[in-house]
Amino acid sequence: MSAPLWSGDKLIAALGARSEGAVPPVVTGASIDTRTLEPGDVFFAITGEARNGHDFVKGALEKGAALAVIDEAHAAEFNGAGALAIVPDVLKAMEAAGSARRAELKAGVVAVTGSVGKTGTKEALRLVLSRQGKTHAPVASYNNHWGVPLTLVRTPAGVAYGVYEIGMNSPGEIVPLARLVRPQVAIVTTIAPVHLAAFASLEGIAEEKAGVYWELEKGGTAIVNADIPQSELLRDIAKSGPAGRIITFGESPDADVRLVSCALKPDISTVEARVLGQPVTYKLGSPGKHIVLNSLAVLAAVHALGADLALAALALADLRPPAGRGARQVLQMPGGRFTLLDESYNGNPASMRAAIENLGRLPVEGRGRRIAVLGDMLELGPSGPELHKGLAEPLVTNGIDRVFACGPLMKGLYESLPSAMRGAYAPAAGELEPLVLEAVRAGDVVTVKGSLGSRMGPIVKALLARFPAVPSED
Repeated sequence: MSAPLWSGDKLIAALGARSEGAVPPVVTGASIDTRTLEPGDVFFAITGEARNGHDFVKGALEKGAALAVIDEAHAAEFNGAGALAIVPDVLKAMEAAGSARRAELKAGVVAVTGSVGKTGTKEALRLVLSRQGKTHAPVASYNNHWGVPLTLVRTPAGVAYGVYEIGMNSPGEIVPLARLVRPQVAIVTTIAPVHLAAFASLEGIAEEKAGVYWELEKGGTAIVNADIPQSELLRDIAKSGPAGRIITFGESPDADVRLVSCALKPDISTVEARVLGQPVTYKLGSPGKHIVLNSLAVLAAVHALGADLALAALALADLRPPAGRGARQVLQMPGGRFTLLDESYNGNPASMRAAIENLGRLPVEGRGRRIAVLGDMLELGPSGPELHKGLAEPLVTNGIDRVFACGPLMKGLYESLPSAMRGAYAPAAGELEPLVLEAVRAGDVVTVKGSLGSRMGPIVKALLARFPAVPSED
């Protein structure tokens, strides 16, 4: 059985709930999804865009949920079904429980936001801090209005470190989530043209992201990217809040955590940096210049928390890209092998360029080619067509041999490419999939990337289904 996460009575009080049925002595986890619910979890019946969690309450209790949190409007429906916590609003109750757990934490708490690199930076922090004490971080990109409070509810009271990812789609979303987290250290990785459909400018995005600095614990540390045009704006906003210290990172000569040099290789990078004057050399197990720069923010956070910098730098050698964000597999096919890079989880101009640069560094074998399979980057507003066409330059510069594209926005990019680079175009990912499966050959290196809504993930799954993975030891 899992270790207790909450006592039943304490959770009921934190939720501000009235109970029906026997209150469980302990709760061992928290869930909003019966597909991943474990016996002993509390199930929150939140209402999402597509589903109402109350439709799954009975299934959750039958599967072994210790407690179901439901709203008053559905209370009569579940009379006698099991242990219930009844509240006016399930999401607000989950927020209240998350705030209660945060209030009792003695941990070093870090919040990570930014246009690009949030999840990778969160995972790097999880890795390096877990080598120095019990660390909790969200299992996936749980960075929205339900993901952040759920992660707080799931945080064990006795952890040494807590890492929380904070995202947004529109104005006004960062501050309420940061207020729940109340970080001691806050990172804004970078500002990029993401969610431009909801913001008038990059400065507007920067101001929204900088809301995380306003919710720092008094005297906390704001970590700012020194290399971006919005750096001064971010620093000014941080100075206006409760931060007691600002640490900058990047290649800029005046950055507090400064990149001195790096050797970028297909699988790893070797990095030489100075962390507030202290020289640090380390290997980074996940490739790409953008990962190198984000690792500087990680070391800045480690320093701000008072953790061991040398141990953290050593741990970064074990960093690996997660699924959908650069995970790499070698696949067997008739006549040889090819390499697949899964970048299908998200796509925006900054991350797309980084993926193209990384693809350009990877060696091919024999008659192999560097192939980019690209889907639309969404939520870019009126700038979308030009931002897509702008990818032609890095595709050419980085020696990409073939481009397979899908979606109305990617059509403009595809048509602007030299004819020799055009692999195939289709209106949607499902139509592009068989064309990609037919085109790959031994020696190729293939990157699949696009916004989540472009549904590039099934192309990755189709490649994995047709071609068996080569065991890693080979």
